[in-house]
Amino acid sequence: MNSLAAIVGIVIMVLQWLIWLLILQAILSWLIAFNVINTYNSFVRGVLRTLDAITEPLLRPIRRILPDLGGIDLSPMVLILIIILIQRLLPAILLDTGVI
Repeated sequence: MNSLAAIVGIVIMVLQWLIWLLILQAILSWLIAFNVINTYNSFVRGVLRTLDAITEPLLRPIRRILPDLGGIDLSPMVLILIIILIQRLLPAILLDTGVI
């Protein structure tokens, strides 16, 4: 039973890291849009590629469902809300079923 609680804790921690990565990606996209950060820098380009490789497979299905709002991309916010919902429901469901 304690090992399952530890696994749930690790899953919640990974989901929290994913939220922070989504926030970082949004901030970087704003900084690039306003020409604060230069994308010709190899470090910045590497960070952007890494963040895109991590988050794009999760954001792509949400972008297909959401309507096109022009320059506004709401898919990171929707994904963050889904992650928060999972973080809250996962321990509650396991406690209610008596698994933990």
